[in-house]
Amino acid sequence: MKRQRRVFIILWALLLALIFLSIALGRYGVGVARSYKILTDPIFHWEPTWDDNMVTSIWNLRLPRIFMACLVGACLSGAGAAYQGVFQNPMASPDVLGASSGAAMGAAIAILLGLTHNAITLVSFLCAMGTVAVVYAVGRRAPGSRILNLVLCGMVISSLCSAGTSYVKLVADPNNQLPAITYWLLGSLNGTTMDEVWRIAPVMALGMIPLVLLRWKINLLTLGEEEARALGVHPGRLRLLVVLCATLMTAASIAVSGMIGWVGLVMPHLCRRLVGSNFRALLPASMVAGALFLLLVDDLSRNLLAVEIPIGILTAVLGAPFFLVLLLRGGRDDVC
Repeated sequence: MKRQRRVFIILWALLLALIFLSIALGRYGVGVARSYKILTDPIFHWEPTWDDNMVTSIWNLRLPRIFMACLVGACLSGAGAAYQGVFQNPMASPDVLGASSGAAMGAAIAILLGLTHNAITLVSFLCAMGTVAVVYAVGRRAPGSRILNLVLCGMVISSLCSAGTSYVKLVADPNNQLPAITYWLLGSLNGTTMDEVWRIAPVMALGMIPLVLLRWKINLLTLGEEEARALGVHPGRLRLLVVLCATLMTAASIAVSGMIGWVGLVMPHLCRRLVGSNFRALLPASMVAGALFLLLVDDLSRNLLAVEIPIGILTAVLGAPFFLVLLLRGGRDDVC
């Protein structure tokens, strides 16, 4: 317990420090001290040493993007940890049931139809939820192991959605629509507004809050059907509820950020090494670590080069080697 408490303190301290540092980072130089004064000016009424562009840069551009990066990172990592517990598979990730592929196809169709940004987000979210609903309905009716059926159905439906996305890219206008679809598929938080944060945050909270409240029950799913029932838990209902919450978090995240991989796979494994496999500590630790990781990646994407690097590329470049290091250093028993 003491180690878990220390880990949580360190993760939260790192996250808060990175949030404060991220406010000052950007191509339009503001500085840490000046950023602090701009943020606290409504309270302390400092003598202005900044211009309106600096205020706009912090309040309208950087803060919404920082908040969205933390929300998306926490949701993807928390959903990954939940899926790994439900499916009793350490390789499970937020796209195991096809939410990512469904969201990608929905966004591609919306861009092809020339819809607005808000409409693209809505269509992407609805397609992600619809895809998982189809997967769950088919997997539940198929004979045999329900968990295995869900995973296999997720693979099949994901393949179909990927084929649909490829066809949309084939018929899209190569001058305008195809670049927009490609950029969305690479993942980005560019252009995030505070209104968008306020719209998507309640949807994410609908998935995060129940998962946090039920995190101790997820441990019972690893014991098997009979053991869980003996302890007073209906495994089928609990599994459905966890899948629904994790899918809601995944769909909301992908709808606003595009395709961002590896967060939901790497961060739960790292936190499992830090706090153990008990979901009472693992789930919240994964959420904080996911927010920290994606915020760091977003800072790199907008400051590393003169041209912004899509987040999906950086998460793969950083996440894949990091995951290999975890495997090589800890072995399967420690990482899984």
